[in-house]
Amino acid sequence: MLMSVAACGSSDGSGNGADGFKGQKLTVWVMSGSNPSQWTAQVSKEFEKKTGATVDFKVQQWEGIQQKLTTALSEDSPPDVVEIGNTQTAAYAKAGALLELGDLKKQIGADWSDSFNKAAMADGKQYALPWYAGNRVVMYNKKIWAKAGIKDLPTTRTELFKAFDTIGKKTDAEPLYLPGQNWYFFDGLTIGTGADLVKKSGGKWVSNLADPKVAKAMDIYKTYQSFSDAPKNKDEATPQQAEVFAKGKTGAIIAMGYEAATAIKANPDIKDDIGFFTIPGETADKPEGVFLGGSNLAVAGGSTKQDLAKEFLKIALSKKNDAQMVKEVGWSPKSPDLASATKGNPAAEAAAPAAAKSGGTTPLIPEWAAVENVPNPIKNYMTAVLNGKTADDAAKAVEPEINKRLAQK
Repeated sequence: MLMSVAACGSSDGSGNGADGFKGQKLTVWVMSGSNPSQWTAQVSKEFEKKTGATVDFKVQQWEGIQQKLTTALSEDSPPDVVEIGNTQTAAYAKAGALLELGDLKKQIGADWSDSFNKAAMADGKQYALPWYAGNRVVMYNKKIWAKAGIKDLPTTRTELFKAFDTIGKKTDAEPLYLPGQNWYFFDGLTIGTGADLVKKSGGKWVSNLADPKVAKAMDIYKTYQSFSDAPKNKDEATPQQAEVFAKGKTGAIIAMGYEAATAIKANPDIKDDIGFFTIPGETADKPEGVFLGGSNLAVAGGSTKQDLAKEFLKIALSKKNDAQMVKEVGWSPKSPDLASATKGNPAAEAAAPAAAKSGGTTPLIPEWAAVENVPNPIKNYMTAVLNGKTADDAAKAVEPEINKRLAQK
């Protein structure tokens, strides 16, 4: 769990705005795969030109990052700027590890959508700034869908299930590869049903997994998974679902846009067969609920270069550089005027409607961080239901563990 961290840093004291930073070096921790090459190059160049300082991007691995980041932020010389998963920001804010950034938000992010920005806040204050977020789409094999005789892409969940059924009957392909523990897709389904995974009881947060709305989301997931032969006790990374898709025997996967590159790397010949469309919901006017997974950028409370860090954030999160992230990676636009940046990126174009209409996150409370630690009890719930347990019984089996984690200090 996150320890309390004393935010004892201070401004670098240069005092002269962007002119007083010449020769300094700013340390920025980013996660593996987060900072694409062109974005990194243009941000670094702009930062050095404006401030005279340089930026040192230190790439970290996701495995074990919570403990590593907690330790780093508690030291005398922490990284100056850190990337934090958008579901984890509240926990670090509560620990006193982050600088409040409300003034900066007003300067550069007045038009960011609430669905992106609320994950950068805690107790009504701005402790980070949203960097990027994306959501899942249907990544499909055009050749298989054509072989099945499907000419029009589905616009409702019923049409989608009908398409999967048709693929199963008319081709030798697996209609959908969906492992039983694709937790982030399931979380999107709970968002779509209006379910809350936690609730307040007696002044403390407890599990709400037994809510009938959660059961409804799991029932939808169960229907999706019925079109798949994937293991019920594995997630989308075990094995990498894009590598399974790359073999050309799978009609579709529920994927992030960047997974196309993984598939193409595994099998370059599949490049022209890959297509994307928005995950359709119950009705054509509203896409399926989606989890907006992504990261925020925050300034360490203990950094001695906080003014310089703010200059970095102004550049890194400018309209120009936000647009570059959307173009280069396919992330969802976080403000309306970035919508045009999705043009030419099929995955981003497919993701945008759901991000705008149906996007959300896991509970934005500090206590939630522990729930997602391995082994994730909600993944166990999903497997249990897929293996025949009722949603109610499966929830009862894991709720003690969820409540135990929510109670940790």
